[in-house]
Amino acid sequence: MSTNSVSVNDLTEIRVREPHRIASQWASRRRRELVGADGRLLVVAADHPARGALGVRGSTAMASRSNLLERLATAVSRPGVDGVLGTPDILDDLLLLGVLDDKVAIGSMNRGGLQGATFELDDRFTAYRASDIAAGGLDGGKMLTRICLDDVGTSATLEASAKAVTELAEAKLMAMVEPFMSVHAGGRVSNLLDPDSTILSMHIAAGLGASSAYTWLKVPVVDDLERVMDATTLPTLLLGGDPQGDPHDTYASWGRALDLPAVRGLVVGRALLFPPDGDVTAAVDIAAELVHGVAP
Repeated sequence: MSTNSVSVNDLTEIRVREPHRIASQWASRRRRELVGADGRLLVVAADHPARGALGVRGSTAMASRSNLLERLATAVSRPGVDGVLGTPDILDDLLLLGVLDDKVAIGSMNRGGLQGATFELDDRFTAYRASDIAAGGLDGGKMLTRICLDDVGTSATLEASAKAVTELAEAKLMAMVEPFMSVHAGGRVSNLLDPDSTILSMHIAAGLGASSAYTWLKVPVVDDLERVMDATTLPTLLLGGDPQGDPHDTYASWGRALDLPAVRGLVVGRALLFPPDGDVTAAVDIAAELVHGVAP
């Protein structure tokens, strides 16, 4: 769906004949405050494809860009959805579709650690720079920060994340850091999702950059979350991941987690965009009610 006369089928023609339109629409985009009166955020995530992560519950559901954009436009347009997190290609498309006015736009910055690659933990900053986010009128930047103690690439990732946090803070823009303690296991990279590993990653992430004034954390829903969230005073958003079980169990776990003081909302992609029953609107509306406490 779209709120203007541009459809998904028009996007390539615009990119061919009017590429300048993207910059002009970013400049004229109607912006909003980062958070509203309740201090909470529901952000739809759509930065998975740029890292080669197309899977949803074992399928490659995110391979179709037209299908993904239609689902995103539906999700972002629902009441209670504060904004979207994406790479430049995704956000530029949504901008042209006319769904980013009065929404928070968070640019995903480092997508160079491609899923399954030998260099996966070398999370290079290959998308937005802090200067691009500020110049384009976006509302913040997000960085995946996986910490593997036996992988030399981690040091470069930490340095780049710290630089991005510093530069975003200088521009008074949100720096959303998504930390994990990670390991090489069975020929692939795995994130450690136990409470102690999550706590350790949060402490490391909180110290990145020359200022923490604009730093938010993005962490998974793990066991013993009350103890986990006691590890920080930074505002924290919970990530939805790729739930495999009953979505009602997922919603219930989100609801319990959102009662914790430092938890200020959700960043969810696949669970809302590709729910098992295919009803994007219903899934998004449930999440909006959980985050903001009011049914759309």
